[in-house]
Amino acid sequence: MVSYSLSHIAYVKIFLHAAKHPHRPVNGVLVGKLASTGVVEIQDVIPLLHHWTSLSPMMEIGLDLARGHAESLGCSLVGYYQASERLDDTALAPVGERVAQQIRGQFSDAIAFVIDGDVLGSGEVALIPYLPQLGSATGAWRPHPFDPAAFTPGSQVTLVNTESPLRAVALVKNDRLHHQFGDFDDHLEDVTIDWLTNKACRI
Repeated sequence: MVSYSLSHIAYVKIFLHAAKHPHRPVNGVLVGKLASTGVVEIQDVIPLLHHWTSLSPMMEIGLDLARGHAESLGCSLVGYYQASERLDDTALAPVGERVAQQIRGQFSDAIAFVIDGDVLGSGEVALIPYLPQLGSATGAWRPHPFDPAAFTPGSQVTLVNTESPLRAVALVKNDRLHHQFGDFDDHLEDVTIDWLTNKACRI
């Protein structure tokens, strides 16, 4: 099995997206590439929606634009992330499974992350990794029981910077950076919002 590394900016952006819309479901895609070492390097994320309830035309348009942007950088969409409106809901929603499976159709080692709202502001890693269930013809995705556990030393899922969770909390509490963050939904309301790169949030 391949390993996965999540960059500092990727973690921070996921955190900012959830912090900006704490009572709404949010989702986005992971951007990166498979390195020669066998590690899927998740270099960035592109935030999609905070009004989503289904695989809507807006979702499809956002995915196409995000894919084109990733390819312009020499990367691919390598996964998906989501947060639910309820803090204690850590299930990958059916629409999330469909998007993740769609991405997997073009990148076979795709991964999905669900934000754990109960630990989001604690300074601990607030992501639960999901992978497709082995042998499933329907593309069912389940939390993967990595050994060692994800985001612990020696795991197949790691943070490039172990300080990312604490830094993300500080950027929200002290710098209010989440107010400068925008997703595709925001862009549809204000076309000046730079949802593909969120350059103002590159810390």
